[in-house]
Amino acid sequence: MAVANTPLAGEVFLLARLCFGLTLAYMGLNHFRATDYMAGYAESKGVPAPTAGVLVSGGMLVLGGLAIVVGAFPVLAAGALAVFLLVSAVTIHDYWAAPEDQRSDEQTAFLKNVGLAGGALCFLALGGVDWQYALNVGLF
Repeated sequence: MAVANTPLAGEVFLLARLCFGLTLAYMGLNHFRATDYMAGYAESKGVPAPTAGVLVSGGMLVLGGLAIVVGAFPVLAAGALAVFLLVSAVTIHDYWAAPEDQRSDEQTAFLKNVGLAGGALCFLALGGVDWQYALNVGLF
């Protein structure tokens, strides 16, 4: 069974995968480009082993995003991305606890993560069906 059987559905779904996955992969690359800055920020939020956390989360974003793009291991990729995005939203971007001058930026980052987590959950829901223009390999 395919995702949808309507005209252009496969192409639109591919475009969605490209937009979503490449955005996350790019965000992950930034974890490697600005590791010291991001680790310092994570440390200020109380994250244990912040440098390792930044590197692991960067790898998860790059690999998970690319997995969504190519349609490989979508349940694993989308599930890991959803968990990461939701956890980081409430632990790193806790705008309600931020100083007034940082609250707006933190709220924007919080909402970005929650919105992207929603996208990841949509891909997770569709992880068990064949995707057009995809490798369609996975554990489930």
